[in-house]
Amino acid sequence: MDSDVIFLHFLIFTLCTLVKSKSSLCRTSCGDIQINYPFGIDDGCGSPYYRNLLVCSENNHLELRTPSGRYPIRRIDYADPHILVTDPYMWSCQDGERFRPTRPFSLDTSIHFSLSVQNDYLFFNCSENDVIVEPKPVYCERFPDRCDSTCDSASYLCRHLPECAHALGSATSCCSYYPKATESLRLMLKYCETYTSVYWRNLGVSQTYNTAPEYGIRIDFDIPVTTRCLECQDGSKGGGTCGFDVETHGFSCLCDKGNVTTYCKDHSQHKRSSRVIVGTATAVSVAGAIGVGAGVWYFRKIKAQAPVTHGVQSNENRLF
Repeated sequence: MDSDVIFLHFLIFTLCTLVKSKSSLCRTSCGDIQINYPFGIDDGCGSPYYRNLLVCSENNHLELRTPSGRYPIRRIDYADPHILVTDPYMWSCQDGERFRPTRPFSLDTSIHFSLSVQNDYLFFNCSENDVIVEPKPVYCERFPDRCDSTCDSASYLCRHLPECAHALGSATSCCSYYPKATESLRLMLKYCETYTSVYWRNLGVSQTYNTAPEYGIRIDFDIPVTTRCLECQDGSKGGGTCGFDVETHGFSCLCDKGNVTTYCKDHSQHKRSSRVIVGTATAVSVAGAIGVGAGVWYFRKIKAQAPVTHGVQSNENRLF
């Protein structure tokens, strides 16, 4: 095929790709996990409070980005707002008594995330010279603040490890402790071989024992609800998607015909707004348009200056 035709096909394909990216709305899932407000995996989607915190990998796996790393997300619950993540560096049943190097899990305290009080942390083989390892007195249940410094060796979870009650031998010590800050967790890991996190999952039944222990880290989150977001999502007003301006962080209702600051069927807004759906697409489309324009200009320049060789291609007139 003639090189001129190949180059033109390349320009047309690039332009079509850019137009397609311009018309795409926010993704609503990653793998089998739904992505609803306040989260977004595309920049400009969801609430700016959670910008760039969720990542959908190339393998379609959802991950949470924190100061200590990226962690697989197992579940997002919007009715009881929380995220369940797993930490590959924590001890698991498969490890048995083979304790691997670990690192402390941490959250950015400036965002609307918090470690749930439903988490329990189990520490293994702690140095009793540096850590207070002893059974907690009964009064600790009523006055937990008086027992903050104790790692409970009589913990129910230490005696009944979820899914693998007999994974650890008698030579391995276990105690339960809830670190209130990342620094206290770092200190614990300085004197303990490893740790794991267990959270109490709600079984959704109205019985006396309606929770069950499960490995993972529960992270609670807030859903910032605003009148403008509710109006934007209202089906009778166009059923838009709540998002934000990637430059100003101001509210934006994402609609098929562009972004507005009210709701999709507000025609006065559409007359003034012709911005693209997602903020990142703007930069891509503008850059792409400049790139295509430069390509056409360069192509015409090369075409005009190329020597006539009667079909013979040389190093002087080669396009690629």
